[in-house]
Amino acid sequence: MDNLACAAWNRGGRDEIKQQLINYFITHGYGQQHYSVEELRQMFKEMDALGMLFPKHGKSKTIDSYVSFRDRYYNHWFKKWFRTPRRKP
Repeated sequence: MDNLACAAWNRGGRDEIKQQLINYFITHGYGQQHYSVEELRQMFKEMDALGMLFPKHGKSKTIDSYVSFRDRYYNHWFKKWFRTPRRKP
């Protein structure tokens, strides 16, 4: 999930790479049996927003708190998208 979100601590200058990754994912039809292209792009935006919260210059306790929050959010995020009405069983 971190790879698809491009959620790395050194995010600078990776916008073009992120866009190519998203385009690759969509071009190959991944997830489109369950979600529209717009929904997939929204998913990537939400994952990117979470990655932007990483405390670049945080102390280890701050980073540990972020990791705990991120893991809980991933669980919430998965349930949110898994339960969308458009999802096919």
